[in-house]
Amino acid sequence: MSDAHAGIVWNPSKTTESELRAALEATHAGEVSWFETSEDDPGRDATQRALDAGVDLILAAGGDGTIRAVAEHLAETQAETDLGIIPLGTGNLLARNLGVPLNDLTAAFTRAFEGTAQPVDIGWAEILLPAGVQRRAFAVMAGFGIDAHMISETDDDLEDRAGWLAYVESLGRAVSASEVIDIRLGADGGPAEREKAHTLIVGNCGTLQGGITLLPDADPQDGQLDLLVLHADGIAGWIDTMRNLAWDNGLKRLLKPGGEQGQAEGSDSTTHRRLTSLTIELDEPRVFEVDGDNLGDTTRVEISIQPGAVRIR
Repeated sequence: MSDAHAGIVWNPSKTTESELRAALEATHAGEVSWFETSEDDPGRDATQRALDAGVDLILAAGGDGTIRAVAEHLAETQAETDLGIIPLGTGNLLARNLGVPLNDLTAAFTRAFEGTAQPVDIGWAEILLPAGVQRRAFAVMAGFGIDAHMISETDDDLEDRAGWLAYVESLGRAVSASEVIDIRLGADGGPAEREKAHTLIVGNCGTLQGGITLLPDADPQDGQLDLLVLHADGIAGWIDTMRNLAWDNGLKRLLKPGGEQGQAEGSDSTTHRRLTSLTIELDEPRVFEVDGDNLGDTTRVEISIQPGAVRIR
């Protein structure tokens, strides 16, 4: 699509228009329209303006928040316009899971213009907040607990050198923010089951920075979501959690012959399962996040999936 009308939805806090234009020159000869995001508009309104302009392809240039907002609007409006990802910032979790080139704008633009669009699922979270119910999409992960600390507090340099050890180190700093509480989970329309947990993650993709796999069965094209519940309490529980994440569902799976890995394994302190919908009720309010965006304290969340909601190159 070298002659396509491209709409660039870009986050000015992550890059400059001149930097993006320089990378575009080597990859695209067609018409380009620019739609800048703002603090008040992380991408939804800009995406609609791009659609109104009749673009053939939307390129989201920014971090996880920008990508999430653009994908959310495309999924909500069921737009048929393809999405290309131009990853900026440090997280770029959707780009990592889809194999989009990082730290190379020209390569990312080349993939967006020349790659084949594939349908990607989008998860939805309806969150009960003091101001009412908010509905937000997630392309990677949503949940409460220490997962955000594991991601946001991990030292990038240590992560590059030490892999899982970086997450162990960040867990040591994040654990003080965790406290096991009573929750009730109703999966796929079934009755609510009582659990105790300090962390719950529902994922459409499973890989974090550094190639670390948190949800080994997650596939953004399979029409399902993956659930991870952590309920470690005390040193022994945390040791079991790390063994389960790093060994049972990490290295051990890689060492199995013939590529037969089976489903993710649970343990005394971890629960893995697959589902298409989930009702979460908490006895105490917890901050809920979608793709790293903090939505506020809640005691009830409804999770669902929209299969093949967005076509991503």
